[in-house]
Amino acid sequence: MKNGTLYGVGVGPGDPDLITLKAAKILKQVDVIFAAASTKNSYSLAMEIASPHLKEGAPVVSLGFPMTRDKKKLADAWEKNGRKVVESLKKGGNAAFITLGDPLIYSTFGYIFHTIKETEPDIPIEIIPGITSYQAGAAAVGQILVEAEESFAVVSGALGAERLKDVVHNTDRVILLKVYHQYREIMDTLNQLGLASGSILISRCGLDDEVILRDLKEGFDTPPPYLSLLLIKKIDPV
Repeated sequence: MKNGTLYGVGVGPGDPDLITLKAAKILKQVDVIFAAASTKNSYSLAMEIASPHLKEGAPVVSLGFPMTRDKKKLADAWEKNGRKVVESLKKGGNAAFITLGDPLIYSTFGYIFHTIKETEPDIPIEIIPGITSYQAGAAAVGQILVEAEESFAVVSGALGAERLKDVVHNTDRVILLKVYHQYREIMDTLNQLGLASGSILISRCGLDDEVILRDLKEGFDTPPPYLSLLLIKKIDPV
């Protein structure tokens, strides 16, 4: 039996209207939908966004991924979930793995992609790109990310602000994602580098409870929501 195709489908940053036409088309065609979730619950924002576009009767399978940095536990989860996806594809039907934003940018899909490529290289995989959170965030605040010869860097803040310190002097703007856990360290670093006044915090972009905070000189007293990012622009000295 011919193996089915796995589609890595980006469903955008949160606003249901920002799913692409191609993503919606693929979701109407595939036989199974896979969505990542925490092992503590089965909720998936990606699934909520995609639900109006699914083929009637197509099963939705939640794949649990532990929120941990334990490499052994993570590797076990990738292998286990990759095996579930492969088992489905070997029945001949096509499947979609849905993910917030874009499948190739800080996405759980990447781990499934690597696992299947290593263990079952004959499984066909296609990527459907999606609109990222920082693209939607820049649009929400009306800020051009770069123009002319400018450059920007996308950095993870999951482990704090060290990467921000590494890149900030070599680019015109920094997009700092995953600011939730280490927000106090990140805020301190913004102040130390004189970047707070040129930074904008965007939380849950495109959702009903979206929050936008401009000019962070005073900081923020409580942790921002999980889906939060910073647009950081260097301010030229007067």
